[in-house]
Amino acid sequence: MAVRRLTFAFALLCGLGGSISASFAEERAIVLASTTSTQESGLLDYLLPIFRDKSGIEVTVIARRADQVLDGARRGEADVVLMHARPLEEKFVADGFASKRFDVMYNDYLLIGPKSDPAGVKGKDIATALKAIEAKGASFVTRGDRSGTHAAELALWIVAGIDITSAKGAWYREKGSGMTAAFDAARAANAYVLTDRASWIAFKDRGDLDIVVEGDKRLLNQYGVMLVNPEKHPSVRKDLGQIFVDWLISSEGQAAIAGYKVDGQQVFFPNADKSGG
Repeated sequence: MAVRRLTFAFALLCGLGGSISASFAEERAIVLASTTSTQESGLLDYLLPIFRDKSGIEVTVIARRADQVLDGARRGEADVVLMHARPLEEKFVADGFASKRFDVMYNDYLLIGPKSDPAGVKGKDIATALKAIEAKGASFVTRGDRSGTHAAELALWIVAGIDITSAKGAWYREKGSGMTAAFDAARAANAYVLTDRASWIAFKDRGDLDIVVEGDKRLLNQYGVMLVNPEKHPSVRKDLGQIFVDWLISSEGQAAIAGYKVDGQQVFFPNADKSGG
């Protein structure tokens, strides 16, 4: 496909292919579509050179929000998908765009808020915290961008028994952009915001923001990997893509994930399910 050819050409122009020829890069290269959290956390910059040295396969990354990741994969723009929006992933499999989805790793979501904690939610469970925020009209920033984190937030409002579409008012601030912009907006507005832990660890300009709710089992943030179905798109590099999937869920790939740290903190925790589903 034209999109895939352009992706590889761009990668080569940027030096991702090094001194190897374009034809060889095309032969030993795949496209990975992933959500922005894996890219912005630095995980892929850490993992992919390890995989390349092991396999000789170059991986070009397309990092987008969750719905865009899957839309692109449905169009055949990627060989492998790595993301964290399980209901969307399971639908992708059910629709025949992948035959299996494998658990790879997890971290968790956090509720971030001002240290003054105007809604009084620190240490509470996530449902109680969201109920208090809504009841008090405390400022809350939502990414509002159809990302995996945004989808998780919407699901948590449902868990809390709140129809956020009806309940939202001036207190519920829809940013419509990525995690860093949402952090900046929350800091400026003295507001609460939901984030994945990797993004929080990577964010340094925190101001008065701090973790107010963590550890609730409903805040689990599971990542999965899928090979795009070559029966849908013959351009998919099935064999090379499967090598990458197999490596991610292997003991070696899992150890590499566990070994990635930011400021001494482990960011992702491997939990591969090799049976798939």
